[in-house]
Amino acid sequence: MNLPALYPLRFEPIFKSNLWGGRRLPAFLNRTHPTNDPIGEAWVLSDVEGQASRVSNGPLAGTTLRDLLAAAPQRLLGSTRPVNGRFPLLCKFIDARQELSVQVHPNDEQAARKLPGGSGKTEAWVILDADATSRVYAGFRPGITADAFRAAMRNNTAPAALHAFTPKPGDCIFLEAGAVHAIGAGILLFEVQQTSDITYRLYDWDRVDARTGRPRDLHVDEALAAADFARGPCNPVIPMSTNKDGVKRERLVDCKYFAVDRLTADRRFTVGAANQCRIVVVLEANPRTEMEFHLGEGISTGDVILIPAEVGESAIVPAGPVTVLEIRAS
Repeated sequence: MNLPALYPLRFEPIFKSNLWGGRRLPAFLNRTHPTNDPIGEAWVLSDVEGQASRVSNGPLAGTTLRDLLAAAPQRLLGSTRPVNGRFPLLCKFIDARQELSVQVHPNDEQAARKLPGGSGKTEAWVILDADATSRVYAGFRPGITADAFRAAMRNNTAPAALHAFTPKPGDCIFLEAGAVHAIGAGILLFEVQQTSDITYRLYDWDRVDARTGRPRDLHVDEALAAADFARGPCNPVIPMSTNKDGVKRERLVDCKYFAVDRLTADRRFTVGAANQCRIVVVLEANPRTEMEFHLGEGISTGDVILIPAEVGESAIVPAGPVTVLEIRAS
């Protein structure tokens, strides 16, 4: 596959219907959806098997991320390396009308034992909206063991064993593989994670799937084997913040898999870096905001743009306050 010069890439979102999902994501992403089914997730950058994102802009429109990576890995990723031959990160928006299941994800070693070539799932959330009564569940309360949690499940007190708090817009929650967690009702968030779709459900709020008339499957033994009971509660991160030339930069996460910065400005600033692949997620922007993207495209709230390593830096020219996430695969 001979590729033209690369440019900042947009992708068509992949909408996922979930029994706990809401109605906000199509409009948030300026898309329509053909059904009235609840939409819980929009995968906006994915190289998961069978769920590869497709480019929506420019000469490469229709090409999958899988095909791009196979044809020109160095031009796309630069100093970043594929993981098991795939793009290393999965990005999504989540709209939780109801609580998600209490769940846990394996680490790399555990995932590889379950699925040869599989990756673990460390992730981070940035809260975009939350009700006054919304809750995030992140980590076990101090002193909770596997036996104690099994007893809580038998006694219908499982939620009381979890650390919980009321999130506010702007909070970032970092969850290493092994951290038990659940997104509560009324929350809209952005998530970045390792490219993995291995999830073990511990508890599902005793609900019944209306489509089957049965509770969803749990994976209690696998989940407890993967859970890190020594980790304890997970609270919102405290960002490291700098302000230079009118641009506020907050380091939200810097782990072995990815780094996440939040940039806020009302004047021209740059994103991207030479020989590095970056992901830009627009959290707030006037639709007249421009991005000097070789194609002269504007940007607005909800846009997700992959800047290939070949492109390097690009400038954002605000038409009012702008807030973006800039994500680097480690």
